[in-house]
Amino acid sequence: MSELFANGRIVDFILLAMLLEGALLLWWHRRTGRGLPADVIVTTLLAGGFLLLALRAALTGADWPWISLWLSAGLLAHLADLWRRLR
Repeated sequence: MSELFANGRIVDFILLAMLLEGALLLWWHRRTGRGLPADVIVTTLLAGGFLLLALRAALTGADWPWISLWLSAGLLAHLADLWRRLR
């Protein structure tokens, strides 16, 4: 179990689960018209996904520019999500 964290594979599994969640939520919304609209789903999952990529970079010993790149992308996705919700 500790190897999953040491090599960052745990993040890969979480990202896969998020991808499946997003696909199911999009499918549900298109099928029923209920639930969150696509832009909310995508921006929310992108923000979390970028933070997870920053975690994966940190767990695997990536250089700080890669970690800051993913954190910055997460911030931009989060701001896009906030802008979308507040407009």
